[in-house]
Amino acid sequence: MWAELAAVGRGAEGGYHRHAWNGADTEARAWFVQEACARGLDVRTDRNGNLWAWWGGPGPGAVATGSHLDSVPSGGAFDGPLGVVGALAAVDELRRRGAARSRPLAVVVFAEEEGGRFGLPCLGSRLTAGEVSPERVRGLTDASGTTWAQAMERAGLDPEGIGPDPEALARLDVFVELHVEQGRALEDTPHPVGVAGTIWPHGRWRLDFTGRADHAGTALLGGRRDPMLPFARTVLAARELAGRHGARATVARVEVDPNGTNAVPARVTAWLDARAADGDVLEKVVAGVGEAAEAAAREHGVASAVTGESLTPLVEFPEGLRDRLAAVVAAAAPTPRVPVLPTGAGHDAGVLAAHVPSAMLYVRNPTGVSHSPREWARPEDCHAGVAALADVLQDLLARPVGEEAR
Repeated sequence: MWAELAAVGRGAEGGYHRHAWNGADTEARAWFVQEACARGLDVRTDRNGNLWAWWGGPGPGAVATGSHLDSVPSGGAFDGPLGVVGALAAVDELRRRGAARSRPLAVVVFAEEEGGRFGLPCLGSRLTAGEVSPERVRGLTDASGTTWAQAMERAGLDPEGIGPDPEALARLDVFVELHVEQGRALEDTPHPVGVAGTIWPHGRWRLDFTGRADHAGTALLGGRRDPMLPFARTVLAARELAGRHGARATVARVEVDPNGTNAVPARVTAWLDARAADGDVLEKVVAGVGEAAEAAAREHGVASAVTGESLTPLVEFPEGLRDRLAAVVAAAAPTPRVPVLPTGAGHDAGVLAAHVPSAMLYVRNPTGVSHSPREWARPEDCHAGVAALADVLQDLLARPVGEEAR
């Protein structure tokens, strides 16, 4: 399966370009449908474009697993697809074992997890959970001006039907996501698989700087209203604030108008990605970035604005469910103490956690790099991840999640 999927959406530089509703995304989704149908699973597309492959009729009391197939621009091979391929492989393993199954199992592929095309992450799960309005999502545009509604319609789906899906969530007793580790905490341990503890609070903010276009060769330096200058200072301020507070702050997407080499720009729009272990710390960092932007803009005669686009609070996966997974994984581990890891990366499991008992397993990443072609996991560690997922699913199918995960 991994070899078949590997070529879909891969660019010449080695990175992946699978974005919601584009050709590569459509091809990857078709691959999933084919693989699921080959296993006799009942594949359905929900109102938000998420794919569900059911082993047994849909709910109630279902155990679900899966991830996503889309990528960031020039992303790695493992972020998302490992959890989808691993889930299908875990179904194969459960069948090989003849595992008892008294309730349904679903493998899900969530749409637009990365936000690589329309700018907002986890849209498939957020829409399902009612955490973002359908009107807002339908109006989101990509770099070419195509709206989510237009792109979804071209993919053969109905954008008017998107929105909260409480019936889908009510079918689920628990959701478990297998994912490549986005960091390097496991590499210096004997453990190929770890368990998620928390997801840091994180969000995205749009930075707007509006100045005055002018000629690069004739406009005097003292008379310019150049938005690039306060923008540059704001990027440096974000880096300094993140370092001071032990947080993360990144500005990696920028749009410049008119974007000419010999023209002072009229506008600079950029996006800040900020994350911290604590919500108060995140608030301090973002507030500090806003203050720095305002001060630098005022000095250069430029207007500025900071607008929040998404915010995810701290996710603490249920301790009882987390410990249950850790005990199952530990039974086959080289030592009894399986690492429990925090992460600064967002996931569909983090969105679902507010509505359905959810948990995550991480597969060791020797490079520690993610969202890059250098993202990696050894084949033997991926196999260990599949085995761990199968063990966990077998345990969850045998005994429903109780009060420990509520």
